[in-house]
Amino acid sequence: MNTASPTPPRTETGTGTGAFPSLTVVVCAYTLDRWDDLRAAIGSLRDQRPPVRETVLVVDHCPELRARAAAAFPGVRVLANDGRRGLSGARNTGVAAARCEVVAFLDDDAAAEPDWTARLLAPYADRAVEGVGGLVRPWWATRRPPWFPREFDWVVGCSYRGLPTHPAPVRNFIGANMSFRRSALLGAGGFRTDLGRVGTRPLGCEETELCLRIADRRPDAVLLHEPAAAVRHHVPAARATWAYFVARCYAEGLSKAHVARLGSSRAALSSERAYLRSTVPRAFVRALRPGLPGGLRTAAALVGGVTATVAGYLVGRVRRPAPAAGGRDPAPSAAPVAGAAGGAGGGRP
Repeated sequence: MNTASPTPPRTETGTGTGAFPSLTVVVCAYTLDRWDDLRAAIGSLRDQRPPVRETVLVVDHCPELRARAAAAFPGVRVLANDGRRGLSGARNTGVAAARCEVVAFLDDDAAAEPDWTARLLAPYADRAVEGVGGLVRPWWATRRPPWFPREFDWVVGCSYRGLPTHPAPVRNFIGANMSFRRSALLGAGGFRTDLGRVGTRPLGCEETELCLRIADRRPDAVLLHEPAAAVRHHVPAARATWAYFVARCYAEGLSKAHVARLGSSRAALSSERAYLRSTVPRAFVRALRPGLPGGLRTAAALVGGVTATVAGYLVGRVRRPAPAAGGRDPAPSAAPVAGAAGGAGGGRP
């Protein structure tokens, strides 16, 4: 977790708009290679109604990007990740700096629809709601590969066929489009920095693990999927390949094994069991319908994706992953997000 010098607890502002709570949006970035995507992400936040109270851009160990962003985005708080290198550390830096009641996370290669904040914030009128996540539509740089199953859109960080199509409680959110009460994030201790992406390393599940901790801390908490709160997620050509598909599935299995090791494997794999029992078999039958273009290739991708994910999970269960650069794996109870008044001790299927 963020191990910066302790700071006094930050008071959240209550100056929302009308019935909506106040909102900080955290965008994390690490490379100049995605500059155009980052500009689109920041631009999509400017005309939201209700307005975003503050936008925090956290730059993960890239001084050149930080300098360029500070000059290019007036009104945006541009910060350096002062925690462990990687997406989780950057998110924790953003949470610690946030001043508002709700903290939302938007990927640096995603763009919010114009009504995103209204759709995302409305459910917080219910005090049982601790988090709201939304729909992530793929925005393919090239055309969608005809073999790519929609049930596996989580491979490219997007919502997949099988998620609820109406507002409904879920176990976890997809990281490109999610929000939480700041008090819930601080109480749970923030994101584990031994999980999640570091640069281009395709590991993840830090959102899943955080959501499990929030639910464990408050069993009556609702984490709500609101598909009307939508963003478009850029999918570059490099992610539209069979090699990336298999590698990402395998990495997902490794990540899920780590999450299961950290807590209850039953809770950590509850959505996966339903996905394998229902969503994937229905997709396989659909792919084999006579006359469906690319159906056999889609069926092969379904089998290959499941096989690679299960293989990664089995390897992850017998081989503890090596810690990322920056030290030993932190425990949220031992190192809460800076600014917490006392730490607690997506997503993908």
